[in-house]
Amino acid sequence: MNNLLAACHLENLGKRYQREWIFRGLSLVLPAGEPIAVVGPNGSGKSTLAQVVAGHIPATQGKSTWFDTENQPIPEDDVFRSIGYAAPYLELVEEFTLLELLNFHSQFKPWISSSSALSIVDQLGLQKHQNKQIKYFSSGMKQRVKLGLAFFSESPFLFLDEPTANLDVQGVAWYLKNVQEVIAKRWVMICSNDPKEYSFASTLIDIRQLK
Repeated sequence: MNNLLAACHLENLGKRYQREWIFRGLSLVLPAGEPIAVVGPNGSGKSTLAQVVAGHIPATQGKSTWFDTENQPIPEDDVFRSIGYAAPYLELVEEFTLLELLNFHSQFKPWISSSSALSIVDQLGLQKHQNKQIKYFSSGMKQRVKLGLAFFSESPFLFLDEPTANLDVQGVAWYLKNVQEVIAKRWVMICSNDPKEYSFASTLIDIRQLK
């Protein structure tokens, strides 16, 4: 997949747990190159919205339709191959070393620009840790790896949930540099209550307005 520009249409999307609506009535056309930020306080449902849009959990109402660069709908069963997702709550295979994890990941999603696992290590800035098992990584290092798997894979649709969680000042600068490089070419949704993570967003969705 060389050209990563694509789009997503949300039609009356909503999610309810028992009798409580987390969000509902969300209808938007979201093109690539115009990053979206989902904002709201902790516990307001930002992560739930992202997981519904990504197809990780089912919607109660409405649907998400994904379109490729030819403006053709992507079959529902194929959408997952096009999605990159980074969040603090996602788990990594901790028994793998960093290099083993990257090689394993590339069996399912190729790297952009025909990169190699070693070049991804360089882009992560974790050269000294390439043969260390993930279970010995700090929380900030793990978060950088999760972001790297999303940034550097050929995924036209990116979901970044609390992307700078656990990152130090250097890690935040690394995130901001890399996210700026991908937003012009890809569809990006950022869930956050920290303005520095989404200050460049073209569209803001306040989940509190979708109750």
